[in-house]
Amino acid sequence: MLRALLLDMDNTLCDTHRAVDAAKIQFARHVGRCFSKETSLDGGTFASAFVTGIYREWSDSQRGAYLPIIERQGEEAFRKQLIKDLLAEQHINTVTDALANDLLQVFESERLAAFDFYPGIADFLGRIRDKLTLVVITNGPEFSQLPKIAAVNLGDYVDHIIVGGQESEQKPARSIFEKALQLADCQAEEAIHIGDSFNADIVGASNSNIKTIWVRHEQRPDPVSTISPCYTVDHPCEIPALVEQIAG
Repeated sequence: MLRALLLDMDNTLCDTHRAVDAAKIQFARHVGRCFSKETSLDGGTFASAFVTGIYREWSDSQRGAYLPIIERQGEEAFRKQLIKDLLAEQHINTVTDALANDLLQVFESERLAAFDFYPGIADFLGRIRDKLTLVVITNGPEFSQLPKIAAVNLGDYVDHIIVGGQESEQKPARSIFEKALQLADCQAEEAIHIGDSFNADIVGASNSNIKTIWVRHEQRPDPVSTISPCYTVDHPCEIPALVEQIAG
């Protein structure tokens, strides 16, 4: 019997891709206005590189530089340093801490302004919560995840929220799924986990003996993995009907 629904947030419940794309456009325009006299500045390239950086797609040298900043000073300090470094690559070396902070806040505010549930998901959560305990497990630092949670009032729609950045381990670690099961007061066979990341969500939940629904978004499974999702949907709009069918 299904008793609990474990849910990823980004690109599962909420359209983070759309929010990031919207923020990149505005961020590029804002940086272009700030440095309008710098004819060499490519705002679009800068904004794309910034997003790549905050998603930890680093070179070895970047990893060596940024991990100590995150460990000692936190996510916000890293993102400001990333802004400085990316602008320096475009020959802009006069960026103060205050300006880097202002630029960072532009990106974050634009992303939050565009951040929302996929259509139909909020209503679905309201309906299914009458039948199941809902636990969100979202990876990422507090700096970015807590404002997004607040932006959609996620706590009003689910019973528990676990932020990976507040835990000793993040998905796909078994410990974070075990915590979710404890919060839901159920066994692994009584839960199902929904997420878009094959490795973090599907492999992680499967390794904890939890059934899975993979939100594919045109992705392909990990070619070396022996794990398969129990169910697959192409888009989050398909989640409500499938879960309601499973829950009965």
